[in-house]
Amino acid sequence: MKSFIDLLDEANAEIKTITVKELELIINQPGVTIIDVQSKDIISKSGMIPNAIHANRGFLEFYADQRENNPFRIKEIDSSKKIIIYCGAGGQGALATKTLQDMGFSDVSNLQGGSEAWIKAGNKLV
Repeated sequence: MKSFIDLLDEANAEIKTITVKELELIINQPGVTIIDVQSKDIISKSGMIPNAIHANRGFLEFYADQRENNPFRIKEIDSSKKIIIYCGAGGQGALATKTLQDMGFSDVSNLQGGSEAWIKAGNKLV
């Protein structure tokens, strides 16, 4: 049986990461989608990185399935865009990044350290 740590290690070995500094440089560029995969409760208490959209990790596969007839589809989760995933510290983000990668998204990265790293670097959540 695999532990959470095993799954996290496997995901991190297969995904790309992006640093806060790298995100700061591209955050306002067209063609970049930033996705917060934390729960609504956490987001309502702390906020999100500016320009981010919310897609709870538990429903990510439903939201990312871009079939026209999918009623759960979030159009902004577009495989032609650069996608940055984040959570609070990086674990959920890594697993979510691996999920999108497994679904065929090629330009998807996890924000190293998540929103904690974003705040620690002096940035704000909105």
